Amino acid sequence: SIFTDYGKLLALLVGCMLFTVFVTNPIIVFGLLRKNPYPLILKCLKESGLTAFFTRSSAANIPVNMELCKKLGLDEDTYSISIPLGATINMDGTAIYQGICAIFIASCYGIHLTLSQMLTIVLTATLASIGTAGVPGAGMVMLAMVLTSVGLPVDGIALVAGVDRIFDMGRTTVNITGDAACTMVVSNLEAKKEARK
Repeated sequence: SIFTDYGKLLALLVGCMLFTVFVTNPIIVFGLLRKNPYPLILKCLKESGLTAFFTRSSAANIPVNMELCKKLGLDEDTYSISIPLGATINMDGTAIYQGICAIFIASCYGIHLTLSQMLTIVLTATLASIGTAGVPGAGMVMLAMVLTSVGLPVDGIALVAGVDRIFDMGRTTVNITGDAACTMVVSNLEAKKEARK
């Protein structure tokens, strides 16, 4: 049953991360810029996401993302602030992972959460990820606190700790891709404003 639960959790979290990178971020880019977002998303994944996957740290990936923005010809005044700031407070991957993981694992252990408890978990995970998204392993500490608060037994938390490294890689990639995509959107919008002036 542990492997069944692990497989379901893996499918759910990887699916959410892929949805964020390939659906949510492209919708934001397309909605604001009215152009095909996928060349940007794929470039971010190739040039920055791969490094983020292996370093497991948004903060360690700052120089890589800065170089990517330079290659894309973005405004340096924008990306010199947004990339370091995003690596510190970005919540794309962390917030998704923490909240969904906590709710799913609680349900696997027969802990029935009310809607208000689930919303509290998601809100707590989102707020807790501010300032810790760039720190390797910080997500696990936050998740353990959330899971303890809903009454998850120690063996459940140990299961989460065992798979956290894999998920940490994925959520860091999601964070970094979101940083670059959002910076590109803002830079392009600023450029359009200047052109109108």
